[in-house]
Amino acid sequence: MESPLLFLLLLVSTSSSLLCINGEDPYRFFTWNVTYGFIYPLGVQQQGILINGQFPGPQIQSVTNDNLIINVFNSLDEPFLLSWNGIQQRRNSWQDGVWGTNCPIPPGRNFTYVLQVKDQIGSYFYFPSLGFHKAAGGFGGITIASRPMIPVPFPPPAGDFTILAGDWFKANHTDLKAILDGGQNLPFPDGLLINGRGWNGNTFTVNQGQTYRFRISNVGLTTSINFRIEGHTMKLVEVEGSHTLQNSYDSLDIHLGQSYSVLVTADQPGKDYYIAVSTRFTTPILSTTAILHYSNSAGAVSGPTPGGPTIQIDWSLNQARSIRWNLTASGPRPNPQGSYHYGLVNTTRTIRLANSAPVINGKQRYAVNSVSFIPADTPLKVADFYQIQGVFSPGSIPDYPTGSGAYLQTSVMAANFRDYIEIVFENNEDTVESWHIDGYSFFVVGMDGGQWTQASRQSYNLRDTVARCTVQVYPKSWTALYMPLDNVGMWNVRSENWAKQYLGQQFYLRVYSPANSWRDEYPIPRNALLCGRASGRRTRPL
Repeated sequence: MESPLLFLLLLVSTSSSLLCINGEDPYRFFTWNVTYGFIYPLGVQQQGILINGQFPGPQIQSVTNDNLIINVFNSLDEPFLLSWNGIQQRRNSWQDGVWGTNCPIPPGRNFTYVLQVKDQIGSYFYFPSLGFHKAAGGFGGITIASRPMIPVPFPPPAGDFTILAGDWFKANHTDLKAILDGGQNLPFPDGLLINGRGWNGNTFTVNQGQTYRFRISNVGLTTSINFRIEGHTMKLVEVEGSHTLQNSYDSLDIHLGQSYSVLVTADQPGKDYYIAVSTRFTTPILSTTAILHYSNSAGAVSGPTPGGPTIQIDWSLNQARSIRWNLTASGPRPNPQGSYHYGLVNTTRTIRLANSAPVINGKQRYAVNSVSFIPADTPLKVADFYQIQGVFSPGSIPDYPTGSGAYLQTSVMAANFRDYIEIVFENNEDTVESWHIDGYSFFVVGMDGGQWTQASRQSYNLRDTVARCTVQVYPKSWTALYMPLDNVGMWNVRSENWAKQYLGQQFYLRVYSPANSWRDEYPIPRNALLCGRASGRRTRPL
């Protein structure tokens, strides 16, 4: 239930600080100003999106159950929204920050996001969700630490580093958007960035013999990446909020929108080493580096950068299957139907989602089950709340591939609160797909090549698969997941390839409860921005 004290605090808070309130979880306040500014990530001047003058934006550091109060001032000349990749926003899709749920922040206005990282730990990131703003920056890291006295399955590291890596274009985001609007595909990216910089643009300093945590997110637009550190192994400990079995890897494939945490021990001779990132499954291969610098370093980096895996899909698939849940670790975890035994819960519905790349009206589009999403004139969540007719129709996207011709539609899939569903992503294309579901963490029970059939269930991992919010689907392959529908709201299901998402490879999942209770979903916020057909309406009485 919303706290009246919260809204009083919103009125008096003007700076980033931490305030503890008796009887409630802590509040962390942030004030962000979003502006344009010149950036030079690949040596070419571009118009970037800065938050408080920073690219990437400020880091959010929080603790399980913290309330995050983020006051965002839009100083751009166009509408703006921020979304929170992996933050589940329990009962509160009003804060999701995508066009289907929120009216944009107009130029010269502000909006205060009220989020709670309820029952979550781990590594995530935020990003601008409107148009093609993500190609201009505006992203930053989010870390959620375990509450005090909750045991973590590894000793406290000596340091904690966030790495935001991904592909980048030299063209301004407005030019890239114009290419897509004109019905064409984007060109090949110009390079890769690590924390907004190119080759050797970042240095991470470590002390001999100590262990450090690296939180790595792929914040790119179009390509999977591989991450590795010269001469060092990485012990995987967390994937998007799930503690994992602590397997060691020489390199990790990280697909679009995904986040991983690894432990790295500085156990090599004291010198400098390459941190290398390269694209996967692309021709040519792009790469970039940062520096792992020992404080007692006797020499700079030299020689070639460490090589990554080949283009083979099987290597990546086998690595993905090796990532398992640490069932003995404490801390928040998904809890379908009151049981940790996700594999013993019967699913009530199977949804098969096939992506495609049709040409519609002479323009390149992307689709799910033959439906290419187009935004409505009013955010779907807002229209649903005010019962505005004609904005969308639940059931406007089928549960299965139809094989019919592709068409444009504001696609919304209806679903019932507390159902337990099976989703199968089917990729018939020649490129890797990456799918994200807002508001949820799901169990990745299986993935393989070829066509999914009911017999594929025999290979499912029903004991210790990892729970996460973003999953890859390899070319000509499928990926299956189980998901408890325990979060009422209007939730975006999308490709994390931002060009495909922009051109229609997304839809909304309307998880509905007839109870209309605050126990299931919070009401519309008092500070909600209203637009489209909802303009001029009131939110709630004070």
